[in-house]
Amino acid sequence: QVQLVESGGGLVQSGGSLRVSCAASGFTFSHYHMSWFRQAPGKGLEWVSGINTSGGTYYVDDVKDRFTISRDNAKNILYLQMNSLKPEDTALYFCSARQWRYGRNWSTKKDDWEYWGQGTQVTVSS
Repeated sequence: QVQLVESGGGLVQSGGSLRVSCAASGFTFSHYHMSWFRQAPGKGLEWVSGINTSGGTYYVDDVKDRFTISRDNAKNILYLQMNSLKPEDTALYFCSARQWRYGRNWSTKKDDWEYWGQGTQVTVSS
């Protein structure tokens, strides 16, 4: 069955770095676009970053110069390198997958993403 398992979260001081990972199984990883979403305490789910099947990357403005998304199709792993972390980055981070289909545009809407992990907690202290 399809599984997305996030790891690598933790507690870090403001200005620090973390790399979160998402191990995928049960589907053809290279055929899927991948994204990271996050949910901060008391807030809704927010799209953060994505990478398409060709390796093209997308970021929300707030993280554009601080976060780097990447994927390893040989290992079926998605990464998010987070640098210069801020307390407002504190959230539960989820990875998600959406199958590539011809003519379908990129989406940052959570309902358009098909598979989800359980999340990994990132806490940034001030």
